[in-house]
Amino acid sequence: MRIAWHSNSFYFLGLISVVSFAISHFLSEPKPLARSDYLAPPKVIEKLSSGLKVASSDSFWLRAIQDFDFCSAPINDRECQGKSWLFHVLDLATDLDPRFYYAFYAGGLDLTVVISDYEGASKIFDKGVPLYPKKWGFLYAAGYHAYFEEKNKVKAANLFFQAAENGAPEWLKVTAGRLAKEGGDTETSERILQQLIQTSDDPKLVERLKKKLSDLKSTNE
Repeated sequence: MRIAWHSNSFYFLGLISVVSFAISHFLSEPKPLARSDYLAPPKVIEKLSSGLKVASSDSFWLRAIQDFDFCSAPINDRECQGKSWLFHVLDLATDLDPRFYYAFYAGGLDLTVVISDYEGASKIFDKGVPLYPKKWGFLYAAGYHAYFEEKNKVKAANLFFQAAENGAPEWLKVTAGRLAKEGGDTETSERILQQLIQTSDDPKLVERLKKKLSDLKSTNE
């Protein structure tokens, strides 16, 4: 009788061990989501957010700034494939709330300077310029992008002139005229970068801009 009891106990403990192993193996805690698994939010959210667009925009903005340095598809060490994950989040946030100025300004600069999604930055800046025609800081940032990354000096000249007409330093009119007439030079490029460094309060952004300025100076020494 005692032998049978020990035998049953052995089988019972063995069964518990097997079940415990199965539970720990198949019901383990979910692994943290890798950045490479991020999915861009679908545009249909905009239509489903009726009455809650501003709150939804804030939510997407808060999500974006958690990964402001994330390039979802790097082309190389210095450039990100256009229309990145970050662009899609910012694009939706600014569609939901077109009055969200900082999402346009900081988002556009981050796309062009920090992760180098130039295509995405162009779309954010182009969408924001008609909405903020008197915000010289935004116009200046858009002009920087047009000049350095789009290589469109006529577009940059127009943006810089518009910025100067709305409170930017007066020397920007001279820069705009020089770009429109001659296409710019090293001195013009340095001055544009220095001004953007002075007006930026994001340490990571300033660091990248200073690197661009240093590279520009070393190239022309």
